[in-house]
Amino acid sequence: MFDWLSDNRALIAAILVLLALVSFVASIIIGRKQSAIREKDEVFGDPERNKRGWYWAVCGVSALFLVWFYYSWGTARAFFPNAANELCQVAKLDEALSPINASLPATSRYYKSTTLVARNHEQLSALAIPSGIFSASEQAQAEALYGKVFALLALQSDPAHLGQEARDQLTGLAAGLSGLAQDLEARTKAGKDTPSAEALAQPSWGTTHVEIPLLPETARGVAFDAVAVQASDLAKSFTKIRNHPPEAALVIAEVRAGIDALKAAKASDAAQQEARDDFLKAFDRIFKRLDDGTIFPAAALNGVEAAIGALDKASAKAQGGLGWVEFAFFPGGSIVKSRTQCTEQGTGRWLPKPTDVVAQLGQLANPNLEEGGGFKGTTLLWWKWLPIADVVAFFVPDWIADIMPGEYARNNEQGEVNPNFKDHVLAFAQGDIYLGAVPMLDGHIWDSLFRVLVALVLGVVLGVPLGIMMGVSRFFKSFFDPLIELYRPVPPLAWAPLILTIFGIQDDGKIFLLFMVAFAIMVISARTGASGTQLSKIRASHSLGASVSQILRHVILPNAMPEILTGIRIAIGVCWGTLVAAEMLAGTTGVGFIENVARTVSDYELIWVTILIMGVLGLVFDMCMRWVIHKTIPWRGKG
Repeated sequence: MFDWLSDNRALIAAILVLLALVSFVASIIIGRKQSAIREKDEVFGDPERNKRGWYWAVCGVSALFLVWFYYSWGTARAFFPNAANELCQVAKLDEALSPINASLPATSRYYKSTTLVARNHEQLSALAIPSGIFSASEQAQAEALYGKVFALLALQSDPAHLGQEARDQLTGLAAGLSGLAQDLEARTKAGKDTPSAEALAQPSWGTTHVEIPLLPETARGVAFDAVAVQASDLAKSFTKIRNHPPEAALVIAEVRAGIDALKAAKASDAAQQEARDDFLKAFDRIFKRLDDGTIFPAAALNGVEAAIGALDKASAKAQGGLGWVEFAFFPGGSIVKSRTQCTEQGTGRWLPKPTDVVAQLGQLANPNLEEGGGFKGTTLLWWKWLPIADVVAFFVPDWIADIMPGEYARNNEQGEVNPNFKDHVLAFAQGDIYLGAVPMLDGHIWDSLFRVLVALVLGVVLGVPLGIMMGVSRFFKSFFDPLIELYRPVPPLAWAPLILTIFGIQDDGKIFLLFMVAFAIMVISARTGASGTQLSKIRASHSLGASVSQILRHVILPNAMPEILTGIRIAIGVCWGTLVAAEMLAGTTGVGFIENVARTVSDYELIWVTILIMGVLGLVFDMCMRWVIHKTIPWRGKG
């Protein structure tokens, strides 16, 4: 069943997009009707006005899903499943023509020859002859070489001096490109090209590690693929064309002989010789660019440019509605053909489609590790039998055995060791005895949850009493406030390297780091709530004969509860974010560990899976806290 769902992601995405669109429109209609009904019964600022409104929640979620589907190209894959494969074939043609287009102003505004002439002219003009490194005759010879190289630039840029061989090759190239345009138009008009059986057997778009099927799957795709093969041959022939005017041969020979003569002459001083070598090396580098024959007169490429323009028009016409599909449903980029594959670019690359994220999540959630489930040998969220001795060892310190009377067992004369009571206590504290086992959650998610929950409980248990005492006692406030405020402003990640170095990569280091975060937040929240208690309530309690403990329990603590519970909500979010960062720095399990591995291999789908997991867990935590706040302090906001 899961395999069928994975292979039919496009169909499922289409259904989800339609459902999200219907939900979005319906929620807006219902919301407007409900607002009109309640408009006269509600006043601005009333807390009751902020309750209910499920339809706006549906509206927000639907809008989020629609945006996600659109910018991840999920909508394009849902309703135009063949578009990516056809755009891949168009990209093949663009890739094949890239050597030719790189020489034309279509991509860089200037002819490549114009850019080369400008660069060589600028560098040659800036290359001054250092004084004192040449003799008078050599100086004159070097200056003459300057003039000849400038003359060579002029010869290669003059259409009148274009060699006949290069002229014929460019004419043949233009004719070949024009023939490609006619062939492409004829093929797409006839529509008789059929995909191969191998192409039709390819997996669907995005269902495997190959993003987009490479072989053409439609008649239009076959036409573009066939033309791309011919265009690649033409582009290879273009890269071999050289502009060597007959008049330039003599100039090239003279310049080469002049450079060799200057190189052969040696200076008496080592510093002068080094300066000569540097100058001649730079001058020779510029000259070799001209000797390559890659500079053409701009007018010589007019025929090629016109043929490329005709081929572009034929390509646009052959694409038909595909161009509009690309414009409307492939935002932020397009399909790009590299040497071995076609890939999504723009938002479609770094923003995976919702169905792909769900498929990746389903693979991770599979508890069968032998079938590829889980991650790095650990399940995402499952259960296992937990030995009770491990729990005991976590809470019982080893020094309990050390304080027991007597000594630990020693080996006797027979080479045996008979454990005594002290040994049994140590084994109990270290979890080396069998006490049974209980079912316990296991996996990356549970490891992260366990670290957060333990640290949060410790932070609440220790931070709330201290915060309340700081709110009511001058001594506690003055003594502990500098200590708390000294480390509280420091970002948690600044403590992470130190704590992880001391405790290692095990759970205790991460829990202690999260405890530091939760503890400071809970102290500040409890202190603020306790110090904000109305003095009239406290005086009334005193006048009624209440003791200090009764005032703390029945007056100050209820008054501080809103701040305390709000602090817990904040602490959960901060601890969760800190935990993921700590797991990314050091750890072998946890959601942060998964994201760190995915980051190193640029697995965007897995990164978004971890983000989705963290977001859902954070939302669940927050909803639980909302329920606790509603049940614990129902008077909040109604005073």
